Amino acid sequence: MDMGLISGLCWDILLGDYRNDYKEIKSMNTDVYQSPLSERYASREMQYIFSQDMKFRTWRRLWIALAETEKELGLSQNGKPVITQEQIDELKAHAEDINYEVARAREKEVRHDVMSHVYAYGQQCPKAAGIIHLGATSCYVGDNTDIIIMTEALKLVKKKLVNVMKELADFAEQYKAQPTLAFTHFQPAQPTTVGKRAALWLQEFCLDLEDLEHVLSTMKLLGSKGTTGTQASFLELFDGDQETIDRIDPMIAAKMGFSQCYPVSGQTYSRKVDTRVANVLAGIAASAHKMSNDIRLLQHLKEVEEPFEKSQIGSSAMAYKRNPMRSERIASLSRYVMIDALNPAITSATQWFERTLDDSANKRLSIPEGFLAVDGILDLCLNVVDGLVVYPKVIEKRLRSELPFMATENIMMDAVKNGGNRQELHERIRELSMEAGRNVKVEGRENNLLELIEEHRPDEVVLGFPKNMDGTDSLRAPLYRDFAALLEKALGKSPVLWDERRTTVDAHRILFDAGKNGKKRKKTVDAVAASLILEGYLTFRRTQKPPGP
Repeated sequence: MDMGLISGLCWDILLGDYRNDYKEIKSMNTDVYQSPLSERYASREMQYIFSQDMKFRTWRRLWIALAETEKELGLSQNGKPVITQEQIDELKAHAEDINYEVARAREKEVRHDVMSHVYAYGQQCPKAAGIIHLGATSCYVGDNTDIIIMTEALKLVKKKLVNVMKELADFAEQYKAQPTLAFTHFQPAQPTTVGKRAALWLQEFCLDLEDLEHVLSTMKLLGSKGTTGTQASFLELFDGDQETIDRIDPMIAAKMGFSQCYPVSGQTYSRKVDTRVANVLAGIAASAHKMSNDIRLLQHLKEVEEPFEKSQIGSSAMAYKRNPMRSERIASLSRYVMIDALNPAITSATQWFERTLDDSANKRLSIPEGFLAVDGILDLCLNVVDGLVVYPKVIEKRLRSELPFMATENIMMDAVKNGGNRQELHERIRELSMEAGRNVKVEGRENNLLELIEEHRPDEVVLGFPKNMDGTDSLRAPLYRDFAALLEKALGKSPVLWDERRTTVDAHRILFDAGKNGKKRKKTVDAVAASLILEGYLTFRRTQKPPGP
């Protein structure tokens, strides 16, 4: 049996004495279907919350609360109390020893689960049999119990979620300074840290906790509102005393540990409540799925690995394999929970007027199984995060192999700050990056991007210098000398100031001869003039050192 089924929290703290009466799980039948959620994934604590014992003991607590409320409000007939303390004491004496056999036999006859248990309770409490369920409808026990069960289940989910978050926070703190390669589109991007990445997972769960706490804080009981939500039966019982009737729901809520009941309802509480609860579960599942997917990919890269037991078998065929089975199980269960959230949403949308029964069978499946699955997910998350193994050497090797690509952004930013054109630099670096990528992927060589960039660093910088036709400095010459000083500071080498006389005139002539006129010539004349300046300097350098201006 899965260890998650027999480990967990101290249930005495969570549900008081109920846990003491929890029966040991019996041996599994092999000739009938058994839910994997209870067999393999969900904890004993969560299974108890959705057990028959929890459900029917809660029914009896509700019947006791109703009887006490009616007695305390002075329900009487001809001056005599309708409900006595002796009857209430009798009900309390049998609040937990459910006579299931009697209830099942009765249900086969009457085909009504609530009335079958009213009958069974009455068999144990003959003095109180006549006042059980007085003034109530089936939804009094059914819907209030559903709210109570979902509330207790949310509390358990919250506790486990907080435990997962604590482990993630510890992991993030431990590896906050461990550099690793970040990915966008699962392509190498920029460096991050192992701890920072874990903080991304943690933040998702933080959002889930906020949603959970909000829904949990707004859970209310249905109360006892009768067949259509008007409390008509209590108007009859209390002779139309509206002031007394208005006290019924708050008193029942207090006895059951709630602060209030929903102020308006039909026969049932709004099924929108189920939708809100299921959406919280789906949110947790989505966060767990995202985390588990990342871990699966990291395990493929051999950078981070989920726990792997000493005798664990990864594959029946490939003995060397270390499959991330826990993370895969998290993803699998999470998809189920996310899809399961559609059930309450559709049920809520299709309720007719004050009540329709097509919600019942769906609720019996979707709500418990959503909780059982999330319970299993969180237990798995806790196990995985607590045992994550990080391989720094593998991480550092991959990071080093991609560092040249990642350095290009900083190179480009520095070059722009020193006067470069961002778009031109981006294009040149892109071309060199593609060349380096081909070297790595096609030829199996090391990443030589930085060497390629270094090869394109200029040995000299030639700056056209304005002179008059007689060879003296023009009026603009001081500005050019100042610019040359800035270039020298930025590049660490002094620019060559080269005589640019007649280069613009020659550029216009060349473009005219090439048939370039008007706007076309104006757009390219400076580029042609610059080429002439560089050509003149290179020709001169082949024969002698360039003179100063």
